[in-house]
Amino acid sequence: MEPGQVGAQEELERLRVEIEELRAARERLVRAADADRRAIERELHGGVHQRLVALATSLQLARLAAGSDPTEVEALLDEMERDVRQALDETALLAQGIYPSALELGGLAALLRAAAVNADVPATVDVSDGSSHAPEIAMTVYLCWLAFLARGSNGRPVTIAVGEDEEALTFELVGEVSGSDADLERLQDRVTALGGRLTTEPEPGGGIRLAGSLPLG
Repeated sequence: MEPGQVGAQEELERLRVEIEELRAARERLVRAADADRRAIERELHGGVHQRLVALATSLQLARLAAGSDPTEVEALLDEMERDVRQALDETALLAQGIYPSALELGGLAALLRAAAVNADVPATVDVSDGSSHAPEIAMTVYLCWLAFLARGSNGRPVTIAVGEDEEALTFELVGEVSGSDADLERLQDRVTALGGRLTTEPEPGGGIRLAGSLPLG
């Protein structure tokens, strides 16, 4: 086989491998989207839906007790108020998980800091205030951060550092090894789909380091 033919054959093989990897990544993204929808359904049914069922039951009991037992009615009204507040809180948390409002209101810096506070684990956020990024870019960094916060802390803070230049947004996270490799695979697929790069490596003394970059142009 001529050298030119060998080179062409190698190039075709490389393209074939890339196409297969792309197909596999697309399939994983579809499965991940389906899994996210199932998780939302479970949270709605197990949380908000149950609160509303309890509220409907309390309303029926209050109607039956109206005029005959004011004390019971007052207790039922207090219970209904708690159910409404809990349903509102659970709805707000669910909405934040789907698309956080802070992404548009305060930008990436505010979003990452709010997530760290809500996670209630030791965390360090190093990101410039006031930076504006495309929603899909900011959301990707945010999802990486949520995944690391969910792994918890083993006495050391979970950290994230975000920087950027004219061409790319870079981010680096350090956290615990414990957690799902499937989560990291989903993040890898998302970053790759946006034309970026994501790598993981063990951290000296335990833990894991995740480094990524996303093109800005």
